[in-house]
Amino acid sequence: MTLFSACRGGQTSSVQAEGDTVTFKYATLLSVVRYDGYVVASLQNPWKEGMTLHRYVLIPSDCEVPPHIPSGTIIRTPLRRSMMFTTVHCAMLMSLEKENSISGVADLKYIKIPWIQEQVQKGKIADVGDGLSPVVEKIIDQRPDAIFLSPFENSGGYGKLEEIDIPLVECAEYMEKTPLGRAEWLRFYGILFGCEQKADSLFEEVDKHYNALKAMVTQKNRPSVLLDKVTGSVWYVPGGQSTIGQMIQDAGGDYPWAKDEHSGSVSLPFEAVLEKAGEADVWLFRYSSDHDITYAELSAEHHGYDQFSAFRQKNVYGCDVERSPFYEESPFRPDWLLNDFIRILHPEIEGLEPLRYYKRL
Repeated sequence: MTLFSACRGGQTSSVQAEGDTVTFKYATLLSVVRYDGYVVASLQNPWKEGMTLHRYVLIPSDCEVPPHIPSGTIIRTPLRRSMMFTTVHCAMLMSLEKENSISGVADLKYIKIPWIQEQVQKGKIADVGDGLSPVVEKIIDQRPDAIFLSPFENSGGYGKLEEIDIPLVECAEYMEKTPLGRAEWLRFYGILFGCEQKADSLFEEVDKHYNALKAMVTQKNRPSVLLDKVTGSVWYVPGGQSTIGQMIQDAGGDYPWAKDEHSGSVSLPFEAVLEKAGEADVWLFRYSSDHDITYAELSAEHHGYDQFSAFRQKNVYGCDVERSPFYEESPFRPDWLLNDFIRILHPEIEGLEPLRYYKRL
């Protein structure tokens, strides 16, 4: 049994009862339990099995803090003023119609959302500088209810941000092992921002659409797929347990690294990629430019690209992340990205939406 206090118009009364566990269909790193008067949300550490990354105790802002609550970071809900450190979480709030809750952003140069850029220019949203070393005084001036940032393995913490007594919401959904597991964190953010019903129905729409698309694919014809390209001196290929690696399989593609057990990227030398995926039927990559990339430009980037079968067969598709909302949308709308993959890999399937992110070179 758990001892807790229920909020009764500002009064607190100690009661004993069990909490109600919120059931998540796909997300594995989240657990949420409701008690009468507060909610406990626990995030599992994706890098240390069985360890907790962070525990939050969510208490309505019009209630007093109950005397008997578990240890954790207290967040008063619904959040009304939040500091967002990533473009994807800005876009997520816009999809929940909670963009007016954004009081400040970090890494503005990476936020490709016109509305956010306009609000910063008008002085309605604060630009707090670089995400790795933000201007802490500017953050304090904004008096945010919470700061949303992405945790990384062995990051060494958040420096001065940990000293200013503003809750840090660690957005670890990118470490979920399935596209729908990642997208289901929408429901957690809905609880934080007081729009739970909207978040639940949006996720339900994503879930249904994703599975309906997946069901359109037969298992017979599975073109092999090469992903991304050389960065610096290495080729980062998505691991077999990554959300992109899994989506290729859901789209009826054969991914050469499907049996790899990494959920992040794997860095490989060019030769290793050529050996394993040189005969891949389709090549999909992301790039950053102000114009559509050509075969000539691609070939000039690396002299070995023309050795790939997909290059020779002119079956290459690029996604320009500067001019498409790939990073903003796809984490919480994996169904839209799956549509692109199926359309590219299975042009024989009818009834799909036009390509949203990728373009044939």
